[in-house]
Amino acid sequence: MKPPAGPVVGVLALQGDVPEHLRALRDVGAEPLPVRRPEEFGRLDGLVIPGGESTTLWRLSVAFDVLEPVRKLIASGLPVFGSCAGMIMLADRLADGVAGQQTYGGMDMTVRRNAFGRQADSFERDIDMAGLSHEDTTLRAVFIRAPWVEQAGPGISVLGTEQGTGRIVAVRQGQLLATAFHPELTPDRRIHQLFVEIVKDNA
Repeated sequence: MKPPAGPVVGVLALQGDVPEHLRALRDVGAEPLPVRRPEEFGRLDGLVIPGGESTTLWRLSVAFDVLEPVRKLIASGLPVFGSCAGMIMLADRLADGVAGQQTYGGMDMTVRRNAFGRQADSFERDIDMAGLSHEDTTLRAVFIRAPWVEQAGPGISVLGTEQGTGRIVAVRQGQLLATAFHPELTPDRRIHQLFVEIVKDNA
């Protein structure tokens, strides 16, 4: 007997760690689907916005005509997870965006781009992560040109902070989830599992 199909979770395939997110979603029982056109969004139960470079992601979103469609998906209640640049794109406000830079928005927070430094300043660190369906809440996090949450509104739940600075690096607001780090680059699938649970709860 064929097991029931998991939720269909799109990965916005404009740039960034698309294959890694597809693999992680498949590992936790979702049906992953790379998407880059508005007409591909109709069958999605959830969407992942991968890391990359936020200004490039914004410009590609305009070029591929997905900026407004993704905003509408978020406003309609579709669960969305953003990692690194994806966190920046989910922020309602940027602390240091380039001139005219736009985001998808949806999360009541101010995010600072490249807050932990440039590529050469990338690092790994254990963080204590709330919201995981597991007794062990310690998570190894990979930070690459990572942002942080400079200010979180009252609707934001802080799930994780970076121990060295105390800065907010993982947040949730309803069906929206964001991390400053790259969970797709480690074998630990608990962040993707959490997101798929959010997707299922939203169905």
